[in-house]
Amino acid sequence: MIDRLIGNILEWAAGHHDKGRYSPIGVLFHWTMAVLVVFQLMWGWRMGRLPVGGDKLAAYDVHIGVGVLMLLLVIGRLSWRLLAPPSINDADKPGWESVAASITHYVFYICLFGLPITGWFMISATAPEQGLTVAGLLPWPVIPMADMSNPARWRVEAVAEWLHGGLILSLLALIPIHVGAALKHHFIDRDDVLHWMLPAVPQLPRRRTKWQRRYRAVEKRAKSLARRLWLGFLRLTGLRRRPA
Repeated sequence: MIDRLIGNILEWAAGHHDKGRYSPIGVLFHWTMAVLVVFQLMWGWRMGRLPVGGDKLAAYDVHIGVGVLMLLLVIGRLSWRLLAPPSINDADKPGWESVAASITHYVFYICLFGLPITGWFMISATAPEQGLTVAGLLPWPVIPMADMSNPARWRVEAVAEWLHGGLILSLLALIPIHVGAALKHHFIDRDDVLHWMLPAVPQLPRRRTKWQRRYRAVEKRAKSLARRLWLGFLRLTGLRRRPA
Protein backbone atom coordinates (compact mmCIF):
# COMPACT_ATOMS: atom_id res chain seq x y z
CA MET A 1 0.00 0.00 0.00
CA ILE A 2 2.67 2.51 1.07
CA ASP A 3 5.03 1.36 -1.68
CA ARG A 4 2.31 1.89 -4.27
CA LEU A 5 1.53 5.36 -2.89
CA ILE A 6 5.20 6.38 -2.98
CA GLY A 7 5.51 5.00 -6.50
CA ASN A 8 2.47 7.00 -7.66
CA ILE A 9 3.85 10.19 -6.10
CA LEU A 10 7.25 9.73 -7.76
CA GLU A 11 5.58 8.97 -11.09
CA TRP A 12 3.49 12.13 -10.72
CA ALA A 13 6.66 14.16 -10.02
CA ALA A 14 8.44 12.61 -13.00
CA GLY A 15 5.53 13.70 -15.19
CA HIS A 16 6.17 17.31 -14.24
CA HIS A 17 9.89 16.93 -14.88
CA ASP A 18 9.19 15.53 -18.34
CA LYS A 19 7.14 18.64 -19.11
CA GLY A 20 10.12 20.87 -18.35
CA ARG A 21 9.37 22.04 -14.83
CA TYR A 22 9.92 21.06 -11.22
CA SER A 23 7.20 19.20 -9.38
CA PRO A 24 4.82 21.33 -7.27
CA ILE A 25 6.36 19.79 -4.13
CA GLY A 26 9.86 20.84 -5.22
CA VAL A 27 8.60 24.34 -6.08
CA LEU A 28 6.82 24.60 -2.72
CA PHE A 29 9.97 23.58 -0.85
CA HIS A 30 12.07 26.09 -2.81
CA TRP A 31 9.88 29.15 -2.36
CA THR A 32 8.94 28.35 1.25
CA MET A 33 12.63 28.12 2.13
CA ALA A 34 13.35 31.31 0.18
CA VAL A 35 10.68 33.26 2.12
CA LEU A 36 11.87 31.88 5.46
CA VAL A 37 15.52 32.68 4.70
CA VAL A 38 14.67 36.30 3.89
CA PHE A 39 12.46 36.51 6.98
CA GLN A 40 15.19 35.10 9.25
CA LEU A 41 17.83 37.47 7.90
CA MET A 42 15.58 40.51 8.35
CA TRP A 43 14.29 39.32 11.73
CA GLY A 44 17.81 38.59 12.95
CA TRP A 45 18.94 42.07 11.92
CA ARG A 46 15.98 43.61 13.79
CA MET A 47 16.49 41.32 16.78
CA GLY A 48 20.11 42.39 17.20
CA ARG A 49 19.05 46.03 17.49
CA LEU A 50 16.40 45.57 20.16
CA PRO A 51 17.30 46.60 23.71
CA VAL A 52 17.68 43.88 26.32
CA GLY A 53 14.26 43.02 27.69
CA GLY A 54 11.03 41.17 27.02
CA ASP A 55 10.75 42.23 23.38
CA LYS A 56 14.23 40.90 22.63
CA LEU A 57 13.49 37.56 24.32
CA ALA A 58 10.22 37.27 22.39
CA ALA A 59 12.08 38.01 19.16
CA TYR A 60 14.62 35.28 19.98
CA ASP A 61 11.76 32.82 20.52
CA VAL A 62 10.38 33.58 17.06
CA HIS A 63 13.83 33.36 15.46
CA ILE A 64 14.58 30.01 17.10
CA GLY A 65 11.16 28.54 16.32
CA VAL A 66 11.43 29.44 12.64
CA GLY A 67 15.01 28.14 12.60
CA VAL A 68 13.92 24.70 13.84
CA LEU A 69 11.15 24.69 11.22
CA MET A 70 13.75 25.47 8.54
CA LEU A 71 15.89 22.54 9.68
CA LEU A 72 12.95 20.17 9.21
CA LEU A 73 12.10 21.73 5.84
CA VAL A 74 15.63 21.46 4.48
CA ILE A 75 15.74 17.80 5.55
CA GLY A 76 12.44 17.31 3.71
CA ARG A 77 13.66 19.19 0.67
CA LEU A 78 16.87 17.18 0.39
CA SER A 79 14.95 13.93 0.91
CA TRP A 80 12.50 14.88 -1.83
CA ARG A 81 15.33 15.80 -4.21
CA LEU A 82 16.99 12.43 -3.62
CA LEU A 83 13.71 10.55 -4.12
CA ALA A 84 12.56 12.55 -7.14
CA PRO A 85 15.61 14.16 -8.78
CA PRO A 86 14.67 16.72 -11.44
CA SER A 87 15.56 16.19 -15.08
CA ILE A 88 18.49 17.98 -16.68
CA ASN A 89 17.73 21.53 -17.75
CA ASP A 90 19.71 24.27 -19.49
CA ALA A 91 21.65 25.07 -16.30
CA ASP A 92 23.30 21.65 -16.58
CA LYS A 93 25.09 22.39 -19.85
CA PRO A 94 28.83 21.60 -19.65
CA GLY A 95 30.98 24.57 -18.72
CA TRP A 96 32.11 26.74 -15.86
CA GLU A 97 28.58 28.02 -15.17
CA SER A 98 27.33 24.50 -14.49
CA VAL A 99 30.25 23.88 -12.12
CA ALA A 100 29.58 27.21 -10.36
CA ALA A 101 25.87 26.37 -10.07
CA SER A 102 26.68 23.01 -8.48
CA ILE A 103 29.09 24.59 -6.00
CA THR A 104 26.52 27.26 -5.12
CA HIS A 105 23.89 24.56 -4.66
CA TYR A 106 26.04 22.60 -2.21
CA VAL A 107 27.05 25.72 -0.27
CA PHE A 108 23.38 26.68 0.02
CA TYR A 109 22.67 23.31 1.61
CA ILE A 110 25.61 23.74 3.99
CA CYS A 111 24.19 27.11 5.07
CA LEU A 112 20.61 25.88 5.34
CA PHE A 113 21.66 22.93 7.48
CA GLY A 114 24.41 24.73 9.37
CA LEU A 115 22.50 27.83 10.47
CA PRO A 116 19.71 26.10 12.44
CA ILE A 117 22.13 23.47 13.79
CA THR A 118 24.61 26.07 15.08
CA GLY A 119 21.72 28.05 16.55
CA TRP A 120 20.50 24.86 18.23
CA PHE A 121 23.95 24.36 19.77
CA MET A 122 24.07 27.98 20.95
CA ILE A 123 20.76 27.73 22.78
CA SER A 124 21.54 24.27 24.18
CA ALA A 125 24.87 25.47 25.55
CA THR A 126 23.72 28.74 27.13
CA ALA A 127 20.00 28.36 27.87
CA PRO A 128 19.10 24.66 28.13
CA GLU A 129 16.16 25.52 30.36
CA GLN A 130 14.56 27.51 27.53
CA GLY A 131 11.92 25.42 25.83
CA LEU A 132 12.45 25.05 22.08
CA THR A 133 9.58 24.66 19.66
CA VAL A 134 8.96 24.13 15.96
CA ALA A 135 7.48 27.46 14.88
CA GLY A 136 5.97 27.83 18.35
CA LEU A 137 3.73 24.77 17.84
CA LEU A 138 5.59 21.56 18.69
CA PRO A 139 8.21 20.97 21.39
CA TRP A 140 11.81 20.43 20.29
CA PRO A 141 14.55 18.98 22.53
CA VAL A 142 17.77 20.75 23.43
CA ILE A 143 21.12 19.04 22.83
CA PRO A 144 22.08 17.35 26.14
CA MET A 145 25.06 19.14 27.69
CA ALA A 146 24.25 18.76 31.38
CA ASP A 147 27.43 16.78 32.05
CA MET A 148 29.67 19.46 30.54
CA SER A 149 31.32 22.12 32.68
CA ASN A 150 30.30 25.74 32.27
CA PRO A 151 33.59 26.74 30.56
CA ALA A 152 33.20 23.86 28.09
CA ARG A 153 29.64 24.90 27.31
CA TRP A 154 30.72 28.50 26.77
CA ARG A 155 33.40 27.29 24.36
CA VAL A 156 30.75 25.34 22.45
CA GLU A 157 28.58 28.47 22.34
CA ALA A 158 31.50 30.62 21.12
CA VAL A 159 32.39 28.22 18.30
CA ALA A 160 28.74 27.81 17.29
CA GLU A 161 28.24 31.58 17.29
CA TRP A 162 31.35 32.10 15.15
CA LEU A 163 30.14 29.48 12.65
CA HIS A 164 26.64 30.96 12.71
CA GLY A 165 27.99 34.38 11.77
CA GLY A 166 30.16 32.95 9.01
CA LEU A 167 27.23 31.06 7.53
CA ILE A 168 25.10 34.21 7.59
CA LEU A 169 27.77 36.10 5.64
CA SER A 170 28.02 33.21 3.18
CA LEU A 171 24.26 33.24 2.69
CA LEU A 172 24.23 37.01 2.17
CA ALA A 173 26.83 36.54 -0.57
CA LEU A 174 25.05 33.59 -2.18
CA ILE A 175 21.58 35.14 -2.46
CA PRO A 176 22.46 37.94 -4.94
CA ILE A 177 24.64 35.49 -6.91
CA HIS A 178 21.75 33.02 -7.10
CA VAL A 179 19.18 35.65 -8.04
CA GLY A 180 21.52 37.27 -10.56
CA ALA A 181 22.26 33.91 -12.19
CA ALA A 182 18.54 33.12 -12.48
CA LEU A 183 17.84 36.50 -14.10
CA LYS A 184 20.83 36.07 -16.41
CA HIS A 185 19.53 32.67 -17.53
CA HIS A 186 16.10 34.16 -18.18
CA PHE A 187 16.86 37.49 -19.85
CA ILE A 188 20.26 36.91 -21.47
CA ASP A 189 20.48 33.17 -22.16
CA ARG A 190 16.70 32.92 -22.58
CA ASP A 191 16.69 29.34 -21.41
CA ASP A 192 14.30 27.33 -19.22
CA VAL A 193 15.99 27.62 -15.80
CA LEU A 194 13.66 30.21 -14.21
CA HIS A 195 10.61 28.81 -15.97
CA TRP A 196 11.27 25.41 -14.39
CA MET A 197 11.09 26.80 -10.86
CA LEU A 198 8.46 29.47 -11.58
CA PRO A 199 6.12 28.21 -14.31
CA ALA A 200 4.02 31.39 -14.06
CA VAL A 201 6.92 33.26 -15.69
CA PRO A 202 6.76 32.53 -19.44
CA GLN A 203 9.95 31.45 -21.14
CA LEU A 204 11.25 34.12 -23.49
CA PRO A 205 11.72 33.20 -27.16
CA ARG A 206 15.16 31.75 -27.83
CA ARG A 207 17.04 34.25 -29.97
CA ARG A 208 20.32 36.06 -29.78
CA THR A 209 20.08 39.57 -28.36
CA LYS A 210 22.54 42.42 -28.02
CA TRP A 211 22.74 41.73 -24.28
CA GLN A 212 23.68 38.12 -24.96
CA ARG A 213 26.39 39.20 -27.39
CA ARG A 214 27.73 41.72 -24.90
CA TYR A 215 27.76 39.16 -22.11
CA ARG A 216 29.60 36.63 -24.27
CA ALA A 217 32.18 39.27 -25.19
CA VAL A 218 32.76 40.16 -21.52
CA GLU A 219 32.90 36.46 -20.62
CA LYS A 220 35.51 35.83 -23.32
CA ARG A 221 37.67 38.72 -22.10
CA ALA A 222 37.36 37.57 -18.49
CA LYS A 223 38.46 34.04 -19.43
CA SER A 224 41.40 35.41 -21.38
CA LEU A 225 42.44 37.64 -18.47
CA ALA A 226 42.09 34.78 -15.97
CA ARG A 227 44.21 32.53 -18.18
CA ARG A 228 46.96 35.17 -18.49
CA LEU A 229 46.97 35.76 -14.74
CA TRP A 230 47.17 32.02 -14.06
CA LEU A 231 50.02 31.51 -16.52
CA GLY A 232 51.81 34.51 -15.03
CA PHE A 233 51.37 33.05 -11.56
CA LEU A 234 52.81 29.72 -12.72
CA ARG A 235 55.81 31.42 -14.31
CA LEU A 236 56.35 33.50 -11.17
CA THR A 237 56.23 30.49 -8.87
CA GLY A 238 58.51 28.58 -11.25
CA LEU A 239 61.13 31.37 -11.08
CA ARG A 240 60.96 31.31 -7.30
CA ARG A 241 61.47 27.57 -7.12
CA ARG A 242 64.57 27.43 -9.37
CA PRO A 243 67.08 29.03 -6.93
CA ALA A 244 66.02 26.57 -4.23
